[in-house]
Amino acid sequence: MSKKSTPNNLEILRHSASHVLAAAVLEMFPEARFGIGPAIENGFYYDFDLPRTLIPEDLPLLEEKMKAIIKANHPFERAEISAKEALDDFKKLGQDYKVELIKDLENEGEKKVSVYKTGVFVDLCTGPHLDSTGEIPADAMKLTKISGAYWKGDEKNKMLQRIYGVAFENQKELENYLKMLEEAEKRNHVKLGKQLKLFSIHPEGPGFPFFHPKGMIIWNELIKYWQEEHEKEGYQEINTPIILKKELWEKSGHWDHYKDSMYFTKIDAIDYAVKPMNCPGGILIYKSDLHSYKELPLKLAEIGLVHRHELSGTLNGLFRVRMFRQDDAHIYCTESQIGEEVMKLIKLIDRIYKTFGLSYHIELSTRPLKSTGTDKMWKTAEKALGDALDKMKIDYKLNPGDGAFYGPKIDFHIKDAIGRTWQCGTIQLDFSMPERFKLSYIGEDGKEHRPVMLHRVIYGAVERFMGILIEHYAGAFPVWLSPVQVMLIPVSEKFKKYAHSVETQFIASNIRIKVDDSDETLGKHIAEAEKQKIPYMVVVGEKEEKDNLVAIRTRGEKKQETMKIDEFIEKIRKEIDEKK
Repeated sequence: MSKKSTPNNLEILRHSASHVLAAAVLEMFPEARFGIGPAIENGFYYDFDLPRTLIPEDLPLLEEKMKAIIKANHPFERAEISAKEALDDFKKLGQDYKVELIKDLENEGEKKVSVYKTGVFVDLCTGPHLDSTGEIPADAMKLTKISGAYWKGDEKNKMLQRIYGVAFENQKELENYLKMLEEAEKRNHVKLGKQLKLFSIHPEGPGFPFFHPKGMIIWNELIKYWQEEHEKEGYQEINTPIILKKELWEKSGHWDHYKDSMYFTKIDAIDYAVKPMNCPGGILIYKSDLHSYKELPLKLAEIGLVHRHELSGTLNGLFRVRMFRQDDAHIYCTESQIGEEVMKLIKLIDRIYKTFGLSYHIELSTRPLKSTGTDKMWKTAEKALGDALDKMKIDYKLNPGDGAFYGPKIDFHIKDAIGRTWQCGTIQLDFSMPERFKLSYIGEDGKEHRPVMLHRVIYGAVERFMGILIEHYAGAFPVWLSPVQVMLIPVSEKFKKYAHSVETQFIASNIRIKVDDSDETLGKHIAEAEKQKIPYMVVVGEKEEKDNLVAIRTRGEKKQETMKIDEFIEKIRKEIDEKK
């Protein structure tokens, strides 16, 4: 187990690179006003208010200026000054955004602030930084893109220009990363979604994806598999409304923590909210009956439709949407059952991820600054999750302060085929919400007791998980997920009747097959099937009709083999049933 308590060397390098970028921008635009410039995964960014709109051709120019600053080996000089002095200094510099940040710090009770000077550039910053710009490897750094970003992430504020960059410890790491980006672009799920006719996004509904027939086949297979695995584990499926009264969200705590991301409406002059999460609705189902200790653990699962308001600039295909389904489940159990149930959940999540060929790492996230519940609740909950991981001898990373507002959590970060990580599954332990809603069960002693709740998802947002799978497989889904599993191609008009008789046999075995008998050459038929990434192409002609055979070509291969129809059907059914 490792602890994330202070920035590592690479984070410090990247944060330092963001200051060098700002210094380069100041050199190009002396009237520039500066927002913020943090280190992020793989690199950094900085937000600017500039006299003109940047164009891609500006990035190489800024890179050259950055390299000159790095070569000049300017020291990163830190000074701690009073907030009042900093306010005066940045006002003189005309840095409105920094002035606003200093006022925010003053409102939080800060009397002193730290600033860093790099050459002529001075920034409000807590650091830390490298000793000098010369420690940044110039050949391991690159500016990648320009985008817009609202100041403080608020769409009511001005749109600033954000410059992104990447930075690594050496040139080889940068080259590997750029190759990964190139591969990622080939796998772009939005482009593949359009090419494979899986889903689309329309200006009439930004952030609300439209799933096409082929996309719905994948969707339904994902849900079917999920339901089968949960039924094995004793879950009962429920469904709750998407609109519920405001007072419910106040009671659950979501109002205080999520109202800025929620949608609202009125019914009969009463305030309602569209649910951003499923748990309060599931709690109402629990409360509708009396429960005995003999029922626990009670596992209620829901593929629940939720809505969250995301800023328009952050929307991204299926990865960031405003409407999505969460594969939620809530386990109501006794405190003594926590460890066993957490371990069962970890095994279930592991089994499901392995089906998709996904590896993962685990992080344990502890109490955030804004939270509900007592110190005792949090201490007990954090220990219970840590003990379960330790008992299973699972390595994990400690992520202090990143828990949910109602409890600590175990997060699963899956790794895709090109090495990118995505946080999907989570297990959250909650003593707080059962207390807020006065949940109870009758114990062995005949008295009322308070249950504990485990909140958990495995896919996370089903839409996002599907987007991840599109990129993970580069659109070439395993047979069980493929919208069309077999493309059947007669070599000429003469063999269409035989082709359709073969099709009937596949359909009878629940294999998704399509006959392509359009007036095109065999080569074009095969090229189209490859473009649609169909797992198997089956060609039938005179020999196949005479001997009741099919000629099979596997996706991505040029060789062809001949097989009896029933043998091939058995082969595909085995692949589907075993989810290879």
